[in-house]
Amino acid sequence: MSVRKRVWATETGQHREAWVVDYVDQQGGRRLKTFKRKGDADSFAATTTVQISEGVHVPESTSLTIKDAAENWITRCKSRLQDGTLDQYRQHVDLHIVPFIGRVKLSKVTVPFVCIFEDTLREEGRSPAMVRAVRVSLGALLSDAQKRGHIVRNPVRESRGNSDARRKKKRKLKVGVDIPTPYEVRSLLATATGSFRILLLTAVFTGLRASELRGLQWIDVDLTRKELHVVRRADKHNQMGVPKSEASERTLPLTPGLVQALREWKLQCPKKEGRLWLVFPNGKGNVEAHRNILERQLKPAMKKASIVTPELDEQGNPKLDKDGKPIMAAKYSGLHCLRHFFASWCINRKVDGGLELPAKVVQERLGHASIAMTLDVYGHLFPSGDDHAAELAAGEKLLLG
Repeated sequence: MSVRKRVWATETGQHREAWVVDYVDQQGGRRLKTFKRKGDADSFAATTTVQISEGVHVPESTSLTIKDAAENWITRCKSRLQDGTLDQYRQHVDLHIVPFIGRVKLSKVTVPFVCIFEDTLREEGRSPAMVRAVRVSLGALLSDAQKRGHIVRNPVRESRGNSDARRKKKRKLKVGVDIPTPYEVRSLLATATGSFRILLLTAVFTGLRASELRGLQWIDVDLTRKELHVVRRADKHNQMGVPKSEASERTLPLTPGLVQALREWKLQCPKKEGRLWLVFPNGKGNVEAHRNILERQLKPAMKKASIVTPELDEQGNPKLDKDGKPIMAAKYSGLHCLRHFFASWCINRKVDGGLELPAKVVQERLGHASIAMTLDVYGHLFPSGDDHAAELAAGEKLLLG
């Protein structure tokens, strides 16, 4: 690695100078990079020396464009993601990433560059939610490029700031607001009938995601060993596929009551071409649409069980019907609230009717990719022992006798 000064004369007789960094990369290829200032050349030389020693240096001349990196990322995603997720990624790439920064080389992507890109999306009319979603996709494609040695660092990840600070700012899930109370769950189960009641029981006592419930097959349910295997899911297009992530593949114990309910339902369950297939199919034995479960079953059942809340207008005021009475809507918008309830049941103390499971076991039963994700969402629900009552009593005795 050498830094040398280069001086030459222009056509008008003026002298110009520049600083050239001459080096050999980790593949043995000779590289030259020119700078106007010696300080910039020295800085590049120092950084590049470390990168070459670690085998991660990517010369700018060989760097991929963001468009090329995005195409490579999408291609690799095809073998492991559902069509719905792929469609979303493709839209992010084609409509929001490539049109603005597709020609930029990966080596030019920095933290300030990412911030400017986000500002550009906002100026072009993208909603805050869309900007966040596109940012996540950009971070994923850069992470993929980083794993393959096309980029040294991932500026999207670096620009996140202090993740712990962000977690503290996130609103905590509340029982009765985001998580149904035990009374509400009992009321909902008492109101529901038929296969929908069995689906609700399964959601409450296993914490399955809606897609996992819709894709659950009888071959995945072992009623003899009283366990359920999560190995597939049904996407928004009602297509069967692998679970959300590798961690989502899991085995869950079944409660005695749920085992009995499933045994009885198995005798009545609609078949597909003369054989049992899905645990919760539609009337023809096919995958039930998620929207049908919400609109035709869950929301009406909540209203019947009086698990409701007033509908609000844009100003936050209750909507009124023609008689001046508040219009009531289902209190919880989807099945995910029952997954929250399952998590709280796993976490709560035994004296409060919970299982009081360790955080790691809760993570595994929920199918979270990391324990950090579990603690991020549900950490505040874990009991804090006896709130240090014993330590406080001992300290008081020591001071006061």
